[in-house]
Amino acid sequence: MKFHKIASVAFLGMLLLAPVHAVGGQEKPAPEKKADDLLDLPPLPADKTIRQSARIGGQVVSYDATVGTVPVRDEKGRVIADVTYTAYTVPGGDPRRPVTFAFNGGPGASSVYLNMGAIGPRHVQFGAQGDAPSDAPIATDNANSWLDFTDLVFIDPVGTGFSRSRLDADKTKAAFYANDPDIKYLSKVVYDWLVKAGRLRSPKYLVGESYGGYRVPRIAFELRSQIGVGINGIVMVSPYLDPASDDDATALSPLPWMIELPSMAAANLERKGQLTPQTMAEIEGYTRGEFAADLLKGRADQEATARIVARVTALTGLDPALVQRMGGRIDTATFLREVHRADSTIGSVYDSNVTAFDPFPWSSRQQSNDPILDALIAPTTSAMVDFVTREVGWKTDARYNALSYAVNRAWDRGRPRDTPVSDLRKAIANDPRMGVMIAHGWDDLSCPFFASRMIVAQMPAFGQIERVKMAVYPGGHMFYSRPDSGAAFKRDARALFHLN
Repeated sequence: MKFHKIASVAFLGMLLLAPVHAVGGQEKPAPEKKADDLLDLPPLPADKTIRQSARIGGQVVSYDATVGTVPVRDEKGRVIADVTYTAYTVPGGDPRRPVTFAFNGGPGASSVYLNMGAIGPRHVQFGAQGDAPSDAPIATDNANSWLDFTDLVFIDPVGTGFSRSRLDADKTKAAFYANDPDIKYLSKVVYDWLVKAGRLRSPKYLVGESYGGYRVPRIAFELRSQIGVGINGIVMVSPYLDPASDDDATALSPLPWMIELPSMAAANLERKGQLTPQTMAEIEGYTRGEFAADLLKGRADQEATARIVARVTALTGLDPALVQRMGGRIDTATFLREVHRADSTIGSVYDSNVTAFDPFPWSSRQQSNDPILDALIAPTTSAMVDFVTREVGWKTDARYNALSYAVNRAWDRGRPRDTPVSDLRKAIANDPRMGVMIAHGWDDLSCPFFASRMIVAQMPAFGQIERVKMAVYPGGHMFYSRPDSGAAFKRDARALFHLN
């Protein structure tokens, strides 16, 4: 999951006062800890495994569910963080059975969304119209789980799930809350788990959602080039691949308007019951061609502006007067606020057809949290904590962070770069056996599918027509929450695994 700038809420800060001590009638600050001291934290529980079973793909699959930790060490060998994971493995010891490592995004999201929403053996409903924070957090068997063809390891980066840093805030940010350090320590966590579990001989896959889609191409390249572990395949789910493509630092690029328009059009077609790949192909062609050309002509060409306004009005279903005022350049925040204005609801950036009542419908700006984020945090957090502590028996008093706004605020994003795309190119150029799949939902405005479409179109063929396969399904950012889309996603992913 990627935190979107219009989906986050403001949190009130707290002023932390250092304890003081009276000395000679004067107050004196308490002595500071040495900068190289590690935080004194109670130990997390030892790894624990239980045997479970679930009906997946029409058959009962028995598996071991393990909750455990992998230590992160600095160059001196000191443990500076504890990374928790949840692993589902089918017993038997077959070295040919694949193992897949899963990462969500944010930054600041735990892996619970891919785990209990998409590919894990148990499922909690979220991400669809009608879901509510008070929904019972009861997990059921997931027919669309991938466990019938690969073992699964869900990794929670530092600051998410139960994973934690043992450093102070400033050192934690430098060591873990930035793009490049994130890749290096998570790659080492993957390697350490493989050694710990004796799985270095297994076929290895990575799957990442949203900012996790930014992570996994880079982790694959880091594992191969720096650690010595080859990756057989990568699956990117609603990936945030190129931060530079939607950066608004320049007013010259038409890309931000181009990237988002097809997803707005898809949502409008879905509401009318007219969404098909054929209709979307026509819209993509218009976006690449006439729309881009007319955008570059600018307001001086009144005929071009008139064409844009007329076509964008028809594609989005927005009020013609609004589209006229905006010159056909509709930003995501305006679209989500206005497309459902008539019924006083507001759409989600993760799927604009999932709505909630707008608590401040007369305000000039959105003052509520995102409808999907509001509905999913409570049931997913409760379901995951219940699984870990009650079912598995991994007892801890620590807080579980399904979504950490603190991590997201602290994250050092650096300068927008296309590093994941560059690393993906280098990874697959030198490994003709590596399979790559990019999956999106039509309605997603957080990580629009059209950005990936254009990125893939600019990549070399690498000796094959479709070296990087792309699939788009009905739904939004969490398209897998729709059973039909989840089933189609599983079918396409299984085909990727069978390439090796």
